[in-house]
Amino acid sequence: MKPIKSVHRRQLLQGLSAAALSLTLPRMASAQSKVIRIGYVSPQTGPLAAFGETDNFTLAQVREALKAGIKIGNQTYAVEIIVKDSQSNPNRAAEVAMDLINKSKVQLMLCAATPDTVNPVSDQCELAEVPCVSTASPWESWYFGRGGTPAKGFDWTYHFFFGLGDGIAAYTALWQKLPTNKVVGLLCPNDADGEAWADKQHGLPPALQKQGYKLVDLGRFQSGSDNYTAQITAFKKAGVEIVSGVLNPPDFTTFWNQARQQGFKPKIVTVAKAMVFPQAVDNLGTAGDGVTAEVVWSPYHPFKSSLTGASSAQVAEAWEGRAKKQWTPPLGWIHALFEVGIDALRRSGDPFKAAAVRDAIKATKLQTLAGAVNFTNGPMKNVSSIPLVTGQWKSGGKFKHDIEIVSNESAPAVGLTGKLRALS
Repeated sequence: MKPIKSVHRRQLLQGLSAAALSLTLPRMASAQSKVIRIGYVSPQTGPLAAFGETDNFTLAQVREALKAGIKIGNQTYAVEIIVKDSQSNPNRAAEVAMDLINKSKVQLMLCAATPDTVNPVSDQCELAEVPCVSTASPWESWYFGRGGTPAKGFDWTYHFFFGLGDGIAAYTALWQKLPTNKVVGLLCPNDADGEAWADKQHGLPPALQKQGYKLVDLGRFQSGSDNYTAQITAFKKAGVEIVSGVLNPPDFTTFWNQARQQGFKPKIVTVAKAMVFPQAVDNLGTAGDGVTAEVVWSPYHPFKSSLTGASSAQVAEAWEGRAKKQWTPPLGWIHALFEVGIDALRRSGDPFKAAAVRDAIKATKLQTLAGAVNFTNGPMKNVSSIPLVTGQWKSGGKFKHDIEIVSNESAPAVGLTGKLRALS
């Protein structure tokens, strides 16, 4: 007779192993399902790297606030934030968004910083039906640049930031504080931001012309240009006293250095995107004194974080103490981006149901470090506009250049700290 004990024992062990595996796999799957994955895309390298400079600092604050997880209903979930660098390239932004959606299986996408990042990431989320919130781009660039219409809007993607109308109102309120001939030289490249700012329906031209300003615009040009002689010559010939538009920081540095070399001396320079960062102003040396810019967030903004309770001043102070660098506006708007995302997850009821997260975003009414974000009454579907003031950079003081809030008509809650002066 063949021995059967060993056979039975082997079968028993195999059965026990299979049973153990069947019990273990559901537990593992269950444990994994309790981790909410948030994808985050921003330009941390390339010409737009200034927008991502504070990311690591802000993410450390957010992760600390979420270290015990977030409670949704009766369940507490761990949160994993997966960060990707768009490298200031729209194709790269789309690629990493697809990875986060298809490989990382994120429940929520967050993204920031100019149409080069937020538009392609939002487009991927819209196609894949993944909830997405973005910031740090004028909302028209995000909305109309993606083919949005007032009647339809989008299903899965939401955006908060100032709009071109807010920027124009803030700019003209600033310019009216000095006597000028109201001749404006326009600098708008052939990228998504430039096209939006120069748009003949929604951009600077129609709004400024209605207020009696004359525009000098040679048309769109290539970002990264190393020669602005044509624009400078035209501006000088037309007697331009105000320069405006939208440029990347390196491009404005090139333009402004050439303008000074060629003897072009306007009274006011207010260029979006380029001059909001202290490092970009410092790169101009003494020529940075007196340039003006939009201020979406600063230590002077009287707002607090819904995540940490820290005030704007406290966040700026913490950054300066940790990084040994001057505060910079992304500290506020990136922090606010995560506030909006976490708030929506908490209100979703089930963070693993995409439609539930989407609907929670749609219902957002939240006071953040960057101001109130409210998707229920935006200027367009899927949009919330946040407060905007303007500031002027001044040499000396605590840092090489400090910004003073010199015009706050659009957001009087942010107090004035200085008075506009003409460029020297």
